[in-house]
Amino acid sequence: MKHAKTIVMAPAIGAICLALFAQGAPDPFQGRWDFNIPTPSGGNSAAWLGIYNNHGPDEVWYQPTGGNVYLVHDFKIDGSHISITVAPANGTHPATMWELDAADGKLTGFQERGDQKTPLTGMPAPKLDRPAPKAWTAPEPLFNGKDLSGWEPIGDVSHNNWSVKDGILINSAHGANLKSTRKFTDFKVHFEANCPDGGNSGFYLRGRYEVQIDYEADPPERSMGSIYGRIAPVPTPPRTPGQWETFDVTLVGRTVTELHNGILVINHREIEGITGGALDANEGEPGPFYIQGDHTGGLQFRNITVSVPK
Repeated sequence: MKHAKTIVMAPAIGAICLALFAQGAPDPFQGRWDFNIPTPSGGNSAAWLGIYNNHGPDEVWYQPTGGNVYLVHDFKIDGSHISITVAPANGTHPATMWELDAADGKLTGFQERGDQKTPLTGMPAPKLDRPAPKAWTAPEPLFNGKDLSGWEPIGDVSHNNWSVKDGILINSAHGANLKSTRKFTDFKVHFEANCPDGGNSGFYLRGRYEVQIDYEADPPERSMGSIYGRIAPVPTPPRTPGQWETFDVTLVGRTVTELHNGILVINHREIEGITGGALDANEGEPGPFYIQGDHTGGLQFRNITVSVPK
């Protein structure tokens, strides 16, 4: 009886396997991918892909080095190869193409723009799924209100317009960004900002996720208090240019909570990936805080403190 049963079951198992094969192997591109892209100066720029199949057809989302994440409409998946037009051609520039192959748990290939080719390697973005700590340290000043100790200019360092006056950190004009010398993993950060009408800056968490600070004409997901391009604040903060505003942001793994002027505007939301301006795409590593100074001047900051898990 045991042998007979085995013989009867075998065709059924084979039929199931054939059916699964007919449906195709799992898409090797599904998920989130972090890219550190080499630059001509010898450094790296950061980018991100999110490839999903949650509602039927594949969706490809692209976060370029600068700007906001957006849905890509021109792509083709052929087995273990994907071709993506991340930026279409316009009147003065050729299209920017990504050609990637999936193998060994990563994506490798190149970016092609005209006759320029840049190698690409995409690594799976870490889940960063961890519980909130049971306790936090007391808030510790990150800005002493006297000088730039603990901070350093980055980017356009030849035009460093950051200074301290009367306990206030000031960026007087477009120029360098400012980065903390310390790096952090999970934290609660408090800061206060004063943004003029038309001003634009950002306060980056781990150097990768931007809390937007601006009073320009932007949609909610790129406006004051947003995680730039990723998460819109709800309710939308009222416009108060030229006034001091408080931000209290908790980041544990990918989960962010934000209070703006004491009002909860982001409640335990997941940050899917890096935002434009990220220093790198090493999402699993600690990172610094940094403040944008390369958009507009006129921004002021004070009372920057941080707490970490005990």
